[in-house]
Amino acid sequence: MSLAPAGRPETRPARPEFSSGPCAKRPGYTLDGLTDASLGRSHRAAVGKAKLAEVIDRSRALLDLPEDWLLGIVPASDTGAIEMAMWSLLGDRGVDMLAWESFGSAWVTDVVRQLKLADVRTLEAPYGRLPDLAAVDPARDVVFTWNGTTSGVRVPNADWIAADRDGLVLCDATSAAFAMPLDFTKLDVVTWSWQKVLGGEAAHGMLALGPRAVERLESYTPPWPLPKIFRLTKAGKVNAGIFKGETINTPSMLAVEDALDALRWADGAGGRDGLIARSEANLAAVAAWVDRTDWIGFLAEDPATRSCTSICLRIVDPAIAALPADRQAAVPKRIAGLLEAEGVAYDINGYRDAPPGLRIWGGATVETADIEALLPWLDWAFATVKADILPQAA
Repeated sequence: MSLAPAGRPETRPARPEFSSGPCAKRPGYTLDGLTDASLGRSHRAAVGKAKLAEVIDRSRALLDLPEDWLLGIVPASDTGAIEMAMWSLLGDRGVDMLAWESFGSAWVTDVVRQLKLADVRTLEAPYGRLPDLAAVDPARDVVFTWNGTTSGVRVPNADWIAADRDGLVLCDATSAAFAMPLDFTKLDVVTWSWQKVLGGEAAHGMLALGPRAVERLESYTPPWPLPKIFRLTKAGKVNAGIFKGETINTPSMLAVEDALDALRWADGAGGRDGLIARSEANLAAVAAWVDRTDWIGFLAEDPATRSCTSICLRIVDPAIAALPADRQAAVPKRIAGLLEAEGVAYDINGYRDAPPGLRIWGGATVETADIEALLPWLDWAFATVKADILPQAA
């Protein structure tokens, strides 16, 4: 990599979108891909229902979802999907809540403070680590995030989940679906959104239910009232319409067309395995750079738990680590601001609740070449900020 006279790398990422949500659009994206959107038509008309059903069918095929699973489009993104599942399914037995980052902690708050379940065990770990997965009780329900979007820590596999479990496993997979292999034999509920690995637009969630979850829905009635948008049953049976494209509230047909555009691209990019390979290649590029760079490290302590989508980094430079906490926290924020001003990288500052650091989206819609072009700019930005901040500290 040759450097310009001012020290700036000459090669810039072709696309500077590295946000962890909404994420980069698929390569080659243009608004021309939305010209077939059924605008001005009811989503309950034949054309609208066909579009919604196509999103479901293509998503099912791309994930290789088992035939006996249901898949539907629900309101309020992944948050709406996981909330619907928790409010509709929990309370039948004790539940283990796993939390090691912001969103997992939010689901704990909902279960403890809003649902106020009597029998809740919270298994927590600080940012950078996983809780003790071996402590999960297969007789209890469990709620967890497959990938911690704000910590860059993922579960390495589903080996810790018992195949002969009695409880249900509810998995928030919003930044894992399409980028990490999900073992549906070990899961009962899986949720995600369009705006992560597929680079779609916000406001819509996907809710996948296995047969054990359907059985729970039809045999257990929660003791609390359920708002209309949370209701998954009708007359004691699962509401089949939700899983045929008959959404609970009005969807954006423009966003639906955008999701179809992403799903068609995904098929042409090698399907699920191709998307996983693209994400893992992005992680590998970052990991190789971290290995040869002395000022940066992964937030995830165990390499086996490093996320290939929400790649979270921490600054380990000794001189920066010696600064007061507020000055340390200013460094990644200033790096992110400098690179945004340069038009090199957008939205890479760490999540507001996470330890100070950088967060680079490595999902399948991001090209590895853009990741590789970004890395010298990170070195340049760090050197620039360090040279400015250390004299101030002195």
